[in-house]
Amino acid sequence: MLYIVPTPIGNLADITIRALDVLKSVDLILAEDTRNSSVLLNHYQIHKPISPYHQHNEHKVAAHLTDQLLSGKSMAVLTDAGTPGISDPAFLLVKACIENNIEVQCLPGATAFVPALINSGLPTNSFCFEGFLPLKKGRQTFLKKMAIEERTMVFYESPMRLLKTLSNFIEYFGPSRLCCVSRELTKKFEENKRGTLQEVHDYFASKSVKGEIVIVVEGIR
Repeated sequence: MLYIVPTPIGNLADITIRALDVLKSVDLILAEDTRNSSVLLNHYQIHKPISPYHQHNEHKVAAHLTDQLLSGKSMAVLTDAGTPGISDPAFLLVKACIENNIEVQCLPGATAFVPALINSGLPTNSFCFEGFLPLKKGRQTFLKKMAIEERTMVFYESPMRLLKTLSNFIEYFGPSRLCCVSRELTKKFEENKRGTLQEVHDYFASKSVKGEIVIVVEGIR
């Protein structure tokens, strides 16, 4: 059995009882960063073998992990925060399990874009999640496509690229498009800044930005 286990995006109390039970029961825990996951595991006194599983090694270890699962071992996949497979590794291993008739269970739990979307105050009846924007190749084409998107759009971004991305959105979507930037979700200094793209850009241009970021932008009207 392979378990996909969501972990808190900030507040360690935001883990489910079922997730804790699974982590206590599996033979091996696969972690995007073993140091980060160890903080959570130690907090809940979970002592299980832990192995790195991230974007730089997922192609190399998929076959070996599949063989271990076929031999009867159970595993749980963790990322640093949120649900594995959402802008984080998991897809390749899930695909390999399905191809080899290995059961996969994805537990419900924390993921950053859902509270950010709801906090934004923008329409939630129809939306698209796009994750991180292309860094270079295809970025212009992607932004041109999204400029005519009618649904609410949700993006992930890093603090050092926030202003550049907001500037790109202003260029392609227009300065008056409504948006919300959420950062440090579930943490002590959680912030949800709402306004036009220009207003939000100017606000963050005047301050130092930390924490993982979700940008929600209204669709074309």
